[in-house]
Amino acid sequence: MAYANEKLADAVDLTHHLSELSKRRKTSPLKGMQKYMTKPGTLMLAGGLPDPSYFPFASIGGEAMAPDSYALTTDKPSSSGPLSWLWNIFGASKDKTTPIVIPRFPTGPNELSLADSLQYGPATGVALLQQFIHDFAERVYQPGYKNWTTLIHVGNTDGWSRCVQTLCNPGEVILTEEWTYPSAVALAAPYEVTPVPVGMDAEGMSASSLEDVLANWDEAARGAKRPHVMYTVPVGQNPCGMTMGLQRKKEIYEICVKYDVVIVEDDPYYFLQEGAYVPKAERKSATVQDTQDGFIKSLVPSYLKVDYQGRVVRLDTFSKTIAPGSRLGFFTCNPVFAERFERQGETTTQRPCGFGQALIGQLLTKQWGLDNYVRWLHGLQAQYTARRDALVDGILEGFDSSLSYSDGSYFAAGLPVYSCFLQRGARKKQLGRVLSFVAPTSGMFVWVTVHFDGLPDVPPQDDPEAPRDHETRLWVRFAEAGLLVAPGAFFASTPAIPRADRGHYRIAFSMGPHETLKKGMGIFTKQLQAYFDDALARGA
Repeated sequence: MAYANEKLADAVDLTHHLSELSKRRKTSPLKGMQKYMTKPGTLMLAGGLPDPSYFPFASIGGEAMAPDSYALTTDKPSSSGPLSWLWNIFGASKDKTTPIVIPRFPTGPNELSLADSLQYGPATGVALLQQFIHDFAERVYQPGYKNWTTLIHVGNTDGWSRCVQTLCNPGEVILTEEWTYPSAVALAAPYEVTPVPVGMDAEGMSASSLEDVLANWDEAARGAKRPHVMYTVPVGQNPCGMTMGLQRKKEIYEICVKYDVVIVEDDPYYFLQEGAYVPKAERKSATVQDTQDGFIKSLVPSYLKVDYQGRVVRLDTFSKTIAPGSRLGFFTCNPVFAERFERQGETTTQRPCGFGQALIGQLLTKQWGLDNYVRWLHGLQAQYTARRDALVDGILEGFDSSLSYSDGSYFAAGLPVYSCFLQRGARKKQLGRVLSFVAPTSGMFVWVTVHFDGLPDVPPQDDPEAPRDHETRLWVRFAEAGLLVAPGAFFASTPAIPRADRGHYRIAFSMGPHETLKKGMGIFTKQLQAYFDDALARGA
């Protein structure tokens, strides 16, 4: 493709980052024979491959939506939700679909078939899908070195698992944002790999905080060698929703070069870059040019763009762009790491599920193609932007609010922070702000802080199982009222003692039409008000 730059250098030698476990992995004996399977005329009598004639599926298929099913503007309702039938009848055309069929045997060259996708095969995945993924990464991410490669995995959780086992030895530590994805920490813990939190600011991980952690690392005091692996979610930072810009990525990358750190870029929300929130009263319908290259250029580049040494392992998933149940994603990284990831896959997940590969492969390679997949992603961005706006609107409608820029007393200096105040109650002035948040610029979540400093301490509890902090007590109240949000303590990179003066909650806007989001924020406002009323009455 035209995006490759022949002047780029190959990745530097990073084999010293491989764990002892990874070094011991050998090619699976049976998988090692697979290179001979494509030789014409070879009789396949070595492996235990079932005859495709005995597969109980003559074909599989479905109805694929058109890649332009969703508008590129945020002022039109989504076609999903309980009232979508009404919108389809009176407001827009019905969903356009076309049939997808994957036959048992290929009908021509370069065709997907069940005989291939449902058979044992290399851990790299179905060849046609693997080629599409490589072309996609080249066009969208444009890695900064020459010999990068891609490799299919079974979703980003599997990808991160392989990273931990390939790059980390027991007793080592990894760098993470101070608020981070809890499953990433939980996955590493049984391998005796623990996180070291790095401070955050308006773009996520702070470059100055990272430099401070690495430059002042005291191996004796820390009980571990200086970390050489970083785990980061730079776009739609989970749970806080920031978007890291290109300049910040360059700064962090150079620090990682200086201290020889491998960056694992977990980026499931990359295409959900929603931009700055605009208040409802100021919002206008924007004219959007439906061009694939224009959409790609509008996105903040990946760490791969600045990676000239091959020290970035990027994790992509189809969970947020196709479906989580597809259990399919891919690495983009240097060939040394990819080869080790492949060796691990041979004896664990083996090949990703053939049904998922067949359906997604047919959709992307034959039904849509690269341009149309990018168009689909553009439409998803618009839909999630509208949902982000709906949830933030719902929060602000329940409170009096003011907008200011954080001085750092919040969790990140330089962010536009909404401070929210109760709209009613005799003690409204006494309390001051009860809620603050930053409208996310990407991802699927709003991260809110509830300020409990105007409340008395939680009284002693007779029940040993009863929560003893405001954050958990309020969370239980939300849940009992029919609203489930995620308590902030889940996302602390290291165990934290609950604070008496504040708590955090992650609220998702991804699952539910606008009416559901509005209803949910109504419950949120009502229960928060009631919690404060009850606490003040009890303490009076």
